[in-house]
Amino acid sequence: MNYSRRSFLATTAMSLSAASASSVIGANERIRIGMIGLGGRGSGSASWFSKIEGVEIAYLCDADQKMVDRAKKKYPRAKTTQDLRDVIEDRNIDAVVVSTGNHWHVLASIWACQAGKDVYVEKPISHNIWEGRKLVEAARKYDCIVQGGTQQRSDDLQNEIKAYLDTGELGAIKYVRCNRYGMRASIGKRSTPLTPPDSVDYNLWLGPAQDLPIYREKFHYDWHWDWNLGNGELGNWGPHIIDDLRNVVFRDKLNYPKRVLAGGGRLGWDDAGTAPNTHFVYMDCGEIPVIMDVHNLPRAKGVKGSDIYKRRRTNSFLVVECENGYYAGGRGGGSAHDQDGKRLKRFKGDGGGAHAQNFINAMRSRKREEQNAEIEDIHYSSAWCHLGNVSYRLGHAYNRKEAEAQVPGVECWNHVIEDFHAHLEANEIDAAKSEIYLGAMLEIDAEKETFVGPTATLPALQLLRRDYRRGFEVPENV
Repeated sequence: MNYSRRSFLATTAMSLSAASASSVIGANERIRIGMIGLGGRGSGSASWFSKIEGVEIAYLCDADQKMVDRAKKKYPRAKTTQDLRDVIEDRNIDAVVVSTGNHWHVLASIWACQAGKDVYVEKPISHNIWEGRKLVEAARKYDCIVQGGTQQRSDDLQNEIKAYLDTGELGAIKYVRCNRYGMRASIGKRSTPLTPPDSVDYNLWLGPAQDLPIYREKFHYDWHWDWNLGNGELGNWGPHIIDDLRNVVFRDKLNYPKRVLAGGGRLGWDDAGTAPNTHFVYMDCGEIPVIMDVHNLPRAKGVKGSDIYKRRRTNSFLVVECENGYYAGGRGGGSAHDQDGKRLKRFKGDGGGAHAQNFINAMRSRKREEQNAEIEDIHYSSAWCHLGNVSYRLGHAYNRKEAEAQVPGVECWNHVIEDFHAHLEANEIDAAKSEIYLGAMLEIDAEKETFVGPTATLPALQLLRRDYRRGFEVPENV
C-alpha cells in the first residue's frame, strides 16, 4: 500500500466518528484484535489473548512476511498484512496489540487511537520521553483504553508485598536495589552492512527510525542494542523492574526521581552494539535512594550465571533494603529476610497471568481506573529508564574517585561501584584500558518532563526526543 502519512491520517480522521460510535462493547459482544508485530513477544501476547473468552485474533501484521506466515498457521481465520495501516483502518478491528520494535511503539499506538481503537502496547511504551507523553495525550483525546505490557501489575503478589512492607516488620526502607543480571553474548561486527531479509518490507520495518547501515550479524532482536531502534537492556528489562519499584515501594506517588546519574560501558565484546552491556544508575528519590544495576556478562569469566549482588535470590530483581532486613523478589515470587538472611515470609504469585484479561475487562467497562497498567503509569516507568540512558549517553571518560564523589553519603551507590569493579575483575576486564563512561547528573522537572539546572544542555534536551524519518513522524499535536 503506497500512500503518505498525511493521507493515512486523513482517512483515519474520516472514520473516527464511526469508530467512536461503536466503542462501547457489550458484555457478550466479540472483541476482534489486530496483532501488530509477531516476533517472540507478539506471538506470546497473541496466545494470551486467544485464550480469553469472547476474544478473536482477527488480523495478523508484521513487516516480515515470514512472521506473518508462521502466525497464520496458528490463526488460519485471521486476515494478514505487512502494513500496520491496513489493520488500523479496518473498522471491524476493536483493538490492536503493538509488539513491534521499540521505535514503532508510540506512532503505531497513536495511529490506532486516532482511528478509535483501544491499544495494548509492549514495554517500553516509548522510544523516548517526549513521544511517551504524546501517547498519553492521544489516549486522553480519543478516550481510548491504552494498556502497557508490564504484566506484573496484574499479579496480586505486588499488593501483598506492599502491605507487608507497610506493616513495619522490616523497619523503615533504607534504599532499593533494582537488578537485571542476565547473560547475553556479542552481536558481532560486520565489515560490510547487513542486507535486510527479502521477506521484510524494510521501509515499514524501519518506520520512524533513521535509515542507517546495519553492522550486527542478525537482523531481528539484536536491534535492542542499537540506539536508533532500541533502548538497551535498561529499556528492555528496566520498565518491568522500575514498574515494580514504582508500584510496590512508591505506589505510583512518585512520577519521576529528582536526579539521575548513570555509568558503565559496552565491555568485553567489541561488537556493533551501541548500548551498554553493563550499566549502573543512581536515582535520587528523596528519602529512599534507588539503584538500577544491569549486567549482561557472566558472574566470572567462563562461569554460568550472572548474579553479583549478595542479597539477590533466584529471579530477584527488586531488593528492598530495610532497617531490620530485606525483601528480595522478582516476577511471580519473593521472600522477606532478617539481616542474617533468615527467611521470615514467602510470597508467591503468577507473574501477572491475568494482564490481558484486565485489558479486555477495561475495554468492556470503558473505565480507565480499572486498568492495572494504565498508559500514564507505564509512561513514567519507561521514562525512568530513558533517563538512565540519557545520562549514560552524555557521559565522559570514567574515573572511580569522581564517580564515588558524585553521590556522597549514599551507601548503596558505593556498593554499586565496588560491585562494578569486582565484576570487571572477575571477567578479566581491565577497567583502566576499557571504554567506561560516567554520565551527567541530570536534574528533572517532573511536571514539565524536562531537565533543569546546569545539565539542561542542548545535547541533553535533544535526547528527550528524536529525529523522525519523513512520513513517520510522531505528531506534535495528536
